[in-house]
Amino acid sequence: MSAYRELERRFARIAKLRDAAGVLHWDQSVMMPLGGVAARAEQLATLQGIIHELLTAADMPALLADAAAPELDDWQAANLALMRRAHGHAAAVPGDLVEAFSRAVTGCEAVWRTARQNADFAMLLPSFAEVLRLVREIAAAKGAALGLTPYDALLDQHDPGRRSEEVDRLFATLEAFLPDLLQRVMERQRRRPPPLGLTGRFGEAAQRTLGEQLMRALGFDFHHGRLDSSQHPFTGGVPEDVRITTRYAEDDFTTGLMAVLHETGHALYERGLPAAWRYQPVGNHAGMTAHESQSLIVEMQACRGRAFVDFLAPLAQRTFGGEGPAWRAENLYRLYTKVEPGYIRVDADEVTYPAHVILRYQLEKAMIFGDLQAPDLPGAWNEGMVRLLAIRPPNDREGCLQDIHWPDGGFGYFPTYTLGAMSAAQLFEAAERAAPELEGSIGRGDFGPLTGWLRANVHAQGARLDSRALIARATGRPLDPAVFRRHLERRYLAE
Repeated sequence: MSAYRELERRFARIAKLRDAAGVLHWDQSVMMPLGGVAARAEQLATLQGIIHELLTAADMPALLADAAAPELDDWQAANLALMRRAHGHAAAVPGDLVEAFSRAVTGCEAVWRTARQNADFAMLLPSFAEVLRLVREIAAAKGAALGLTPYDALLDQHDPGRRSEEVDRLFATLEAFLPDLLQRVMERQRRRPPPLGLTGRFGEAAQRTLGEQLMRALGFDFHHGRLDSSQHPFTGGVPEDVRITTRYAEDDFTTGLMAVLHETGHALYERGLPAAWRYQPVGNHAGMTAHESQSLIVEMQACRGRAFVDFLAPLAQRTFGGEGPAWRAENLYRLYTKVEPGYIRVDADEVTYPAHVILRYQLEKAMIFGDLQAPDLPGAWNEGMVRLLAIRPPNDREGCLQDIHWPDGGFGYFPTYTLGAMSAAQLFEAAERAAPELEGSIGRGDFGPLTGWLRANVHAQGARLDSRALIARATGRPLDPAVFRRHLERRYLAE
């Protein structure tokens, strides 16, 4: 066991360095002045370089080979397999490329913040083109070393074991039924009187108060986390100190609230990971499809249902001083579940959301394989929006500049959003079978039955299983698009 114990020691050190990088990245997105970008780029590049050196140490292959032993239990064996996987990804890429990529994405993200505000893709283009060049180089190196296509090598970073062939099949099923479903839902909406709009200004302080109240109801522990604002909502920090962010719109409080609920789902997953395996690969999450399933089971499955709106309505009325029929639960629910094609992914309804992800998936594959060049991204984006949702963004802020992922180097991530939405529907259905009182408890603001089931069946499993095996184990079946379709039809055509 000595080789295995040495690997545990080394990977614990790597995990703590990654934690430090995560907090630095949160600070960059939330607190850091623009003048700190160059210094932060060097700090993060140095940390990534040290992590890479530790993962690719000369004796690491021998340790990984010697660590296999009959004394390893199931968790230790899974941990060793994940160590080998991490080493394989790291060893495929030279250290100088790792550091160059880290510097490039730190700088590009900073430029993106200004370019997005100004709707100026030309401002972003030089730094984005460099990030894309480096991503292609990394993808090619990993693909060659791991026996994968370049895109699958990137996808594997975010969703271990997932391949684009499976994603293509699942997304083709969605593309086959979603356009007709969208038309049926919108026709149903047209036949009914429109919901009453909520007028007035919703101050950021009041929105934050409501968000924190709902976070507490969900089980968020403010002794181990915090809520802040950023240009793009995200979850960062570490399991003991989870940092979530949102962005507020003073003319629509649901925008910021939905982001808060989404990120709280991520935070609950991080807090629920197995503490006994903290700082080991097997104690991490099971990939980003699993992670997005946890944010979306909160935001979409639990918190867009009618039971939740019955709980939300009086809280919103008190927070914002709302009066009259527009603030009643029935009207809020209709506003909450309105389906309409829009430009912004994070604000999209459940029915149109997959189209946003499918577009990004198609575009990022084309960029990685060289079929789409960086300067041509805005035009390809706009044409894709016309094709998939019959709308054309009026500017690049509402088009290809809206997301942080590509400037931040996150290629291969986008498919996990819709895979996560499908997984969330399947997990929620399984949770309802296990706890028939689930809807009633949510209507009372009691999320214990849901979070308890998720703790046992998802969070506590760590990375012992990949997302595909995790969903199959928790629900009794592989990921099935029919479950997602059934959920959408029940919510948007039957209610």
